[in-house]
Amino acid sequence: MFIDHVKIKVKAGDGGNGCVSFLREKFVPLGGPDGGDGGKGGDVIFIASKDVMTLMDFHYNASYRARSGHHGQGKNKTGSGGGDIEIILPIGTQIYDVQKHIIADLTKDREKVVILKGGQGGRGNARFVSSTNRAPRQKELGRAGEEQTLHLELKLIADFALVGLPNAGKSTLISVLSDAHPKIASYPFTTLNPNLGVVEYTDFDRIIIADIPGLIEGAHDGAGLGFEFLRHIERTKGLIFICDVGGESKRDPAQDFHVLQKEISLYNDQILRKPYIVVANKIDMTTSEKCLKDFKKSLSNESVMAVSAKEKIGCDELLCEIKKIFDNFKE
Repeated sequence: MFIDHVKIKVKAGDGGNGCVSFLREKFVPLGGPDGGDGGKGGDVIFIASKDVMTLMDFHYNASYRARSGHHGQGKNKTGSGGGDIEIILPIGTQIYDVQKHIIADLTKDREKVVILKGGQGGRGNARFVSSTNRAPRQKELGRAGEEQTLHLELKLIADFALVGLPNAGKSTLISVLSDAHPKIASYPFTTLNPNLGVVEYTDFDRIIIADIPGLIEGAHDGAGLGFEFLRHIERTKGLIFICDVGGESKRDPAQDFHVLQKEISLYNDQILRKPYIVVANKIDMTTSEKCLKDFKKSLSNESVMAVSAKEKIGCDELLCEIKKIFDNFKE
């Protein structure tokens, strides 16, 4: 199961109470107050890790609490601090409060952020000694740790996103371009979760490509999978539009392209400002030649790359074009 947004409750540890104590030892005359301070409560810390890919664990366990500090003791013994709790998140997770204000955005492996502070320990009676109060009996209670309800939202860190209508061939293409092994079949919505693939080049560049589950017309109104996974293309450097010119779907590929642009624009029109590549897929089909010609004519203002993911035709040229866009971001 792929979970990319959850709500959790977290609480930092409470501080320990201060202690009221008086020294009573043989051979120690006039023993005075010796109550120690309480220990500090543990913090709540979030850490990003490349070894985690989903928020699924938080779907089943939505409550986290750091340990409280121990109380102070006699002989000026300070209570030990409560242990911090470290919560591991996937890279690309954003943390929001209940008002949906962003608190943190974890984009790097091992990036760490303290979200909630543990409560301070209370002072023991030894802290209240003065010239007019030689035997104080007051102490402080430990302060409560911070508590909050948080929203976690995962946005995959990918360089490029494959977007297309159902059965356009995205899963096949990402399996050819990269080392991904998605489920592939000839029925709508085969891909129900985003897939990530890694392309490695001879110059040691590594490009991550995300296969975004298929959009359909009306996604902005919740049709099909809706906008469920479009958050994952917000961080990409570029988009790869996949259109089916094989004729199996009996759809107009030019219309498909405009539908994709429209639905993405309704979600976030800033995304369409990213560089993109238009790919005509399934050119190995017998009916593709005329369909491809009409597609290029309809999209005369666009540069169209013709490929067959199934037969691996044109895929090397597509990888070169992807690399060009990627290199532009390094300059």
